[in-house]
Amino acid sequence: MATASLRIDLDAILSNWRALDALSGPQTESGAVVKADSYSLGAARVAPVLARAGCRKFFVACAEEGADIRQAVGETPEIYIFGGHAAGDSDMIGDLNLIPLLNSPEQLNRHFEALPGKPFGIQLDTGMNRLGFEADDWFKAAPAVLHAGPKLIMSHLFCADTPEHPANLAQLTEFRRMTEGMNVPRSLAATGGILLGKDYHFDVTRPGMGMYGGLPFAEAKPVVTLTLPVLQVRDVHPGETVGYSAAWTAEVPSRVATVAAGYADGLSRRLGNAAQVWFGDVPCPVIGRISMDLITVDITHLDDTPREFDLLGPRQGVDAVGEVIGTIGYEVMTSLGHRYERHYVGGAS
Repeated sequence: MATASLRIDLDAILSNWRALDALSGPQTESGAVVKADSYSLGAARVAPVLARAGCRKFFVACAEEGADIRQAVGETPEIYIFGGHAAGDSDMIGDLNLIPLLNSPEQLNRHFEALPGKPFGIQLDTGMNRLGFEADDWFKAAPAVLHAGPKLIMSHLFCADTPEHPANLAQLTEFRRMTEGMNVPRSLAATGGILLGKDYHFDVTRPGMGMYGGLPFAEAKPVVTLTLPVLQVRDVHPGETVGYSAAWTAEVPSRVATVAAGYADGLSRRLGNAAQVWFGDVPCPVIGRISMDLITVDITHLDDTPREFDLLGPRQGVDAVGEVIGTIGYEVMTSLGHRYERHYVGGAS
């Protein structure tokens, strides 16, 4: 079976990172979020490009991801762990000089006992109720924490993609209240927060999805192109059905292309009878059910017989596909499977 191809433009990632970096002033440093294998695009290829361009702070979800990034970028950059210092991770954190963003009194005690003197940061809960010290616990712990010298104090905005939402200002106010006067670098803004303006930038920003070409950074350059090869084209007569459960029926004489990709490649079954793929500048409807390895496409309106289609690319990004199936571009991006033949372009400097 032919294999679908995923093209990843490293120069576009770098350009997006630089564009987001330019939105904050010279007093603000831009890090990079490379968790989930750089949103499934390959952190081992993405992170070194950013490091060569001057990125010195990388953010991951867990210690295991931190180990992969350390191998990719070398000993100098700082690697922060959003999940903090989990039980059993002390050796990995200490040996690789990773920086856990401690989220609770329990993690604080664990880190101070297991790795005294080793670097750490703090994550605060300013209203998201997910990870981070709540205010009462933080103010009790702050004297000892500040004496130990945290590398960073951060929190996370939960409505930054809706600029007018009152939660943004409420979180900004709470973050200031919890950190004012503390001589420690601060970080509040990921991509959405960067776009909210300088009040949210503080000392370090954390570009993520916008760097990879997705919303809320509408001006981002496209990063991924997902090309699906055609395996077979057939004529379908009126009244005949296509695919599992007879989910599509031809109403007129039709031509149907079967292409190599499916839900085993991370493509949602909700794309069936809803999405479109592109042959050059021409959209073609996806018809019938998405199966494990195959998708069917109506090409009746085409004069030519395609050899391949683009599902993702400049004409249709991850956010557009996400909208079709009732999800967000983040989920589409991070679901991209490992069976694709991956091609990296750019990233030489």
